[in-house]
Amino acid sequence: MPENSSSNRPPRPSRPTRDHQTDLGGILGRSSETAHDGFMGIEVEQDEVTSEERQRVKRRSRNAVTSAVLVFAVALVMVVAIISPRLGWFERKDYSGEGNGTTVTFTIAEGSSNIGIANSLEEQGIIANAGRFLEVYSETTSDQFFQPGEYELQKEMSSSAALNELLNLDEANTNYVAVSRTWRMDETFDALAKGTGISAGEFESLGNSPDVFGIPSNFPTIEGFLYPGEYRFAKDATAEEILQTMVDQTKEQLEANGVTGDDRIFHVLTVASILEFEGIEKDYAPIAGAIENRLNNPDGETSGYLQSDATVAYGLGIKSYHISDEQKADSSNKYNTFYYKGLPEGPIGSPGETAIKAAANPEKNDYYFWVTVDLFTGETLFAETYEEHLANVEIYDEFCANNKNVCQ
Repeated sequence: MPENSSSNRPPRPSRPTRDHQTDLGGILGRSSETAHDGFMGIEVEQDEVTSEERQRVKRRSRNAVTSAVLVFAVALVMVVAIISPRLGWFERKDYSGEGNGTTVTFTIAEGSSNIGIANSLEEQGIIANAGRFLEVYSETTSDQFFQPGEYELQKEMSSSAALNELLNLDEANTNYVAVSRTWRMDETFDALAKGTGISAGEFESLGNSPDVFGIPSNFPTIEGFLYPGEYRFAKDATAEEILQTMVDQTKEQLEANGVTGDDRIFHVLTVASILEFEGIEKDYAPIAGAIENRLNNPDGETSGYLQSDATVAYGLGIKSYHISDEQKADSSNKYNTFYYKGLPEGPIGSPGETAIKAAANPEKNDYYFWVTVDLFTGETLFAETYEEHLANVEIYDEFCANNKNVCQ
C-alpha cells in the first residue's frame, strides 16, 4: 500500500467514557446532572448569603468608617493644639473701650524699649496683645515718644486707649486750666483767658448773665458757680461751653448734698463761699454753725449781723485781713455785713466740695464768734460771748505784732 494510506496515520484518541466525566466532575466540583460534555458544561454551586449576614457586614463597614473619622479628628485637634500657640491662632488681639474699671499703676522705667513696654502692658493685663499694641502705635502715633514715669491705667484697655494715656494725647487737644478755691470771679476769668486764648472780657460778659447757665435769678452774677479744680477744655470749646462745664460741676455738688430750691441754693453757696475765706477746712463746720447762730438769732450776741471782713473786702474789690471802721460803715458796699444784716448780696467766691458740705450741714453749737489767731497754721478760736471773743482777739493781735508783714 502506498505510504500515505490510512494504515500509516496515528490512531485517534478515544473519547472519554462516562466514568472519566464523573471523575473530572468530582475533582472540580459537583457537576450538574444536565451538564454538557467538556469543561464549559461544568457549573460550580455558590453558597447562599443570608440577610442577617449582609447587615453584619454593613455594620462592620460603618463602624470602621466612624472609627477612622474619630481618629482623624483627634489627631487634628492635637495638631491644632500644638501649632496654634506658635502661629497665634485664637489669641485675643485687642480689647475695646477705656478699661474695665480696675486701676493699675503702670511704670515706664528710664531707658525702656517700646517692645518692653508693650510686653509689660500685656503681662499686667492692661492690653490684650503686645504685638497689636505695637501695630497701633506704628500706624497712629509713631512720632510720639514714651516718657518715664508712673501712669494710672486700667485693666483690659484697648491699645488705642492705653496709648492715649501713656502719650497724653488728650492733652495735645485740650487746654489746661486750674482754678483755686479762694479765687474770685475775675481771677478765674483771667486764668481761663490765659489757658484758652479766649479774652477775659468775653468770660466777664457771660459772667454777668447767670440766667444763661440756668442759675437762679437771686444770684447777681455767676460768682459762686465757677467750681474750683483742674480742667482740660477742648481747644474748640467756646467761652459759654467752658463756663457751663464749671457751673454744672457746682450744681452736681449741691445735688449731692441735698441742696435744692433757689433760696436754699443761694444760702448754702453764699455761706460756703464765706467759709473758704474765714478758716481752714477742719473748722468749716463749726464756723458754719456760728454763722447760722448769727443769722437765726437777731436778738443774740451780734444782733443778726454777720460781720465778716471777707465779705466787706470782696465788695471793695480788695484782699485784706484788716477792715477799717470807715469801711465797715460804708452803706454803698452791698457786701458790707457790718452795715447790713443777714447774708451779703451774693457769694464772694466759688466754694469747693468741703465748704458746700459744711454749709449744707453746719455744726450745731452755741458759738457766735471766731477768729483765726495764727495765719500760718490757720488756728481758729471760738467764743460764745463778746468778752470771750475779745480775749481771743488779743491772741491774734499778739501774732500780728510778731508778724507785721503777714497781717498787712
